Order: sequence, then structure tokens, then C-alpha cells
Amino acid sequence: MHHHPPLARFGHLIATGLRDVTHDPGALDSEGFWAVAADFEGRLTCARFAEVRTEPVPAPVAGRWRGPAAGDWTSSLDRAAYTAGVARIREHIAAGEVYQANLCRVLSAPLPEPDGSPADIDALTSLLARGNPAPYAGTIRLPGHGVEIATASPELYLRRTGGTVESGPIKGTGRTAADLLEKDHAENVMIVDLVRNDLGRVCATGSVTVPELCAVEPHPGLVHLVSTVRGELRSGGTWRDLLAATFPPGSVTGAPKSSALRIIEALETAPRGPYCGGIGWVDADRGRGELAVGIRTFWVDRTEPGRPLLRFGTGAGITWGSDPEREWAETELKAHRLLAIASDPAGPEGTEPATGRPANGTAAVMSAEGRLR
Repeated sequence: MHHHPPLARFGHLIATGLRDVTHDPGALDSEGFWAVAADFEGRLTCARFAEVRTEPVPAPVAGRWRGPAAGDWTSSLDRAAYTAGVARIREHIAAGEVYQANLCRVLSAPLPEPDGSPADIDALTSLLARGNPAPYAGTIRLPGHGVEIATASPELYLRRTGGTVESGPIKGTGRTAADLLEKDHAENVMIVDLVRNDLGRVCATGSVTVPELCAVEPHPGLVHLVSTVRGELRSGGTWRDLLAATFPPGSVTGAPKSSALRIIEALETAPRGPYCGGIGWVDADRGRGELAVGIRTFWVDRTEPGRPLLRFGTGAGITWGSDPEREWAETELKAHRLLAIASDPAGPEGTEPATGRPANGTAAVMSAEGRLR
């Protein structure tokens, strides 16, 4: 079976010429340019590339990406299970076990591969760059290592420039700024505290600051509240230390993190994989790197022989102020636009002749009875 050659793309950077792959975070402080993918469950893949250059993401080529049929998506938690999970988290909050927990679900659909030619995740990157531009857009294509990811992440997990490290947690989502509630601000502040504590474990005492708290940031189809937390790494601080202190990212777990992780484990029925993990690059030669939180992220799962699946995760932060139906609606809002971009319309009647775009891709996705509703 012909595989597409390994590559990584981050914004306008493209890395080719795979040199080696390791699961050891120590490699990130060695030498060379690394693409990094960390699964939520902790599996780390670091791929060193020989050539890195600047090049715009190519424009989409008609027919290069064959997405799943819009009506074929299924959810690991349906509406009833998800809203029940929200209610359960509120009970944990009432019992004083946790202040906030992120509840996620994984959407999956069979990926058509006509003539047995494997889908190219980089072709999806082109569509995402046009339909849902994102500040931390990235692609890692390592078919031989089980990593085929395209992210349109709006969220900075870790940026390192020499000794300075920064995180940009997102908490609080609405269609417009007017939709943001007091609950959204409270949610953000809780996570900022958690990120400050996480970074405080590897940063010099007193160096951790919050230059920006709850800034409203527009993204395609929605707005987010975003804060910035910054610190100075203690001398000798490594990527291994940084990841050990901060992973998985606080914004996609909850507070306190250990309790939130226990609750997530009990309520979620599918592994998150690259979703809610870390995706990005590290330039070990220059002491720089940028990892996004793996949200708004698609990945190809080939673990079942002969049946590749495209997966996508969506979730919401649950607090005492959460309304279960509203939280379900937030997970739909986060998925809506992206599923429409990645899905093929169900049959020729779903296509607008002028653009070839699905006329009602999301309508089909959203009303697939017994699936997403």
C-alpha cells in the first residue's frame, strides 16, 4: 500500500526528510527540528526532520480529500449520555471533589479510501487552512508510526523561547462576545490558577505572571476567552521537566487536575488520543518551540485493519454553573464548522454546483438521528 511520505506542517513552516522518531522527551533538548505529538493518554512521538523551510499551505485541489459522508459520524457519548455526564460532574462539584472538569466526546466516521489509496491528511490541511484558519494550525503525517493528525487549534499549550515559557489557556466559548457569561470568566480564572501552579513547579520563584486575563478572541464561527501565563524556567529546566509539570493541559482536564482526570476516566467511553494532547514543534538548536493544545483536531485511526476511521474530539468545561443542554450545545458549536469542512456531502444532491462545497454538510451531520442528536 502506497503511503504518503512523512512531513510536518505548522503554519507556513514545512518539515520534510524524516531522520528519526523517538518517544523520549529528552530528545527535545538534544539537537535538530522535531515535530511533536503527545496523546492525552501520554504517548509521545517526536520526529526529527532534516529540512525545514517556509512555504504557504497549498490551495485545496478538488477531489484530493475524500471525507466521510456527512451522515456517517457517530459520537462516543450521545446527547443523553453527555448531559447525564454533566449532571454527574455537578454532583462531584457539590461533594467538594472538583471545581471544574472537562467532559469530551470523540466523533468518528469511516474514511473512504477508493482503490485502496490511503487518505492524505495533508489534503485536509488545505481545506482547514481555507475554511477555518487557526493560529496553531498544524499537520503531522507519519503513517509508519501511527500518527496522521491535522489540527486547527486556536490554543497555545506551551511556547518556549530560551528560558521564557508561556501558555495561553482558553476557557469560555460563545457564538458572540454577548453570549459569554459570568460562568465563562470564572471557568477561565480557575484554569489560569492551575496553569500558574503547573508552571510554578518548573519556573523560578516569583517569575510566573499573567500578562493577560480573559481577553475576548474571535475565531471562525465563535469567540473564546483567552488568558496568558508566563514564567522563566529555572536554570537547567528541560522539555521533559516542562511536560512532566504541565501535561495534560489544564484547560482540557479541570481543577484540581488529579480529581478531574479521575472523573474523566470514569465518564468518558473513548480514549482522547491526540485530541486534548499537545501538537507542535521544537527547534532544539535554537532553544525554541511551540505546542498547541490538540483541540479542533482530526486524526486518522488505522488500528482496526482495513477500516480507517477519521476521528475528531469536542468537549466543554463543566462547572457548578453549567446547564447540561447548554454544554451539549457548546460541543456541537465547536464541531459544527469543522465537520462540515471535513465531510463529503451525502450524495451529489448535497453539493452546490458553483463551489462544490456541501450545501448542508452540517445539517446532515447534526441531524443524523441517533448519532449526534
